[in-house]
Amino acid sequence: MEEINKELFEKVVKIAQSRGFVYNSSSIYGGLRSSYDYGPLGAVLKKNIAENWWKSLYSHSELKIYPIDTAIIQSTSVWKASGHLSEFSDDLVECKICNSRFRADLLDTVSCECDNPEFTEPKKFNLMFSTNIGPTNDENSNVYLRPETAQGIFINFENVQRTMRAKLPFGIANIGKSFRNEITPGQFIFRTREFEQMEIEFFCKLEDSSKWFEFWKEARMQWYLNLGISQDYLRFREHSQNELAHYAKKTVDIEFLYPWGWGELEGIADRGIFDIEAHQNASGKDISYFDTEENIKIVPNVIEPAAGLTRTLFALLCATYKEDNVNNETRNFFTFNFNIAPIQIGILPLSKKENLIKLANEINNLLLVKYRTELDVTQSIGKRYRRQDEIGTPFCITIDFESLEDGKVTIRDRDTMQQQRVSIEKLLNFFDKD
Repeated sequence: MEEINKELFEKVVKIAQSRGFVYNSSSIYGGLRSSYDYGPLGAVLKKNIAENWWKSLYSHSELKIYPIDTAIIQSTSVWKASGHLSEFSDDLVECKICNSRFRADLLDTVSCECDNPEFTEPKKFNLMFSTNIGPTNDENSNVYLRPETAQGIFINFENVQRTMRAKLPFGIANIGKSFRNEITPGQFIFRTREFEQMEIEFFCKLEDSSKWFEFWKEARMQWYLNLGISQDYLRFREHSQNELAHYAKKTVDIEFLYPWGWGELEGIADRGIFDIEAHQNASGKDISYFDTEENIKIVPNVIEPAAGLTRTLFALLCATYKEDNVNNETRNFFTFNFNIAPIQIGILPLSKKENLIKLANEINNLLLVKYRTELDVTQSIGKRYRRQDEIGTPFCITIDFESLEDGKVTIRDRDTMQQQRVSIEKLLNFFDKD
C-alpha cells in the first residue's frame, strides 16, 4: 500500500507541474523550498473551488453569512490578545550532529541526513513571521504576517454586526492568505509557509452552540462530497483534550486520505467566547452583542469551520486522479466535476483546414460565453484527447468534415469515452444539463 501511495503522489505532482496546475516558485533561480506558484489551470481550479465554497454558504436559507476581506498585517496587539505571541508554537528538535531541525511530533515521518541522529530536547518555536513597518526597525515597528484569517474576523465582529444590523445567529467568512513559519514544510502543497484559508466564524448563543457545531460538521463534510471527493477518502476525527488549541473547547477534523495517510483537511472548532472576550478585554472596547429578546448584552459563542483552499486543491487532485487502459496504453485523467474543472469543454477540429478552423472558432465563440473552453488544434486528435484527459476536461467536441455538411459535431465524455453526434444549434442546451 505504501508503494502504491508513493506512486500516486509522484504521478499527481508530475502532472500538476507539467500541465500548468502548480509551479515551483522562483524556479529560474533554483526554487525556494516549500513555495509554489499556481499556473493557468491551477489558478482557475483554485478560483472555482473558492467560488463553490462561497456559493455553498449562501445556499442555506436559514443562514446569514457576511463576506469580509481583512488585512494580512494587523496590529501586534491583535496577536497578543489572541494568544498567538505566547501560544502559537510547535515543539522543535535539532540534530546535534547535522543541525537539521524538525517538528518533534513529525519525527516519524521525516528523515534526518545522519545515519544515527541525536536530537536535542524539544523547545518551543513560534510559527509567526515577523517584519517591520515604517522607516525604522525597532520594537515599535515590529508587526507580524497573519497566521490565520480568523482574528481579522473577530476584531471586525462589532463593525459587521453594527453596519449590517446582523442578528444572531450569523456568520462572517473570509478567504485569504495566511503565513506560518513551518519547521518542517513539505509533501508538495500540503504543508507550506504561505497558503490560503477559507474560514467561517459563526456566532450564536451559548445554548445553541452544540446544535450549530453538529450542523457545520455535517454541512462541511457534505461540501467535500459535492466537490467530487469520494467518501472513501474522508473521515471525522475528534481532538483529544491534550491536543486542543488554546482557544478551543472542542475540535473535530475532517481528514483526507493523502498518499502518505490520513491528515487534516478542515477543522471545525468550538472556540467558545475566547476570542471576542480576549479582544474586548485587551482593547477596552465593548464589542459584545445586545440581545433584544433578553434585553441584555452577551458575548456570543463561536463555531469555526476552517478549511485550507490550497490543501483542498491538492486533495481534489489526489482523489480524482484515475488511470485506465486504452489500446494497450495507460490513460491518465482527473474526474473533476463539470462546474469545478479548469477547462470544461475542449474543442478539437480534426484538421487545420481553414473551413474546419473557422467552424471551430464559431463553436468556441458560442460556448465561451457560458463555459470555460479551450480550442486545441496542435498534434493528432488522439494526443489532444489525452492532453484534455490529463487536465480533467469533462467533454471534448470533435469537428470533422461531416460537420460542414450536417451541422453536427461529436461530443466525447471523458469518464466513459462514449461519443454522440449533436447538432451545433443544440450545444448550449446539451451542456446546460451538466
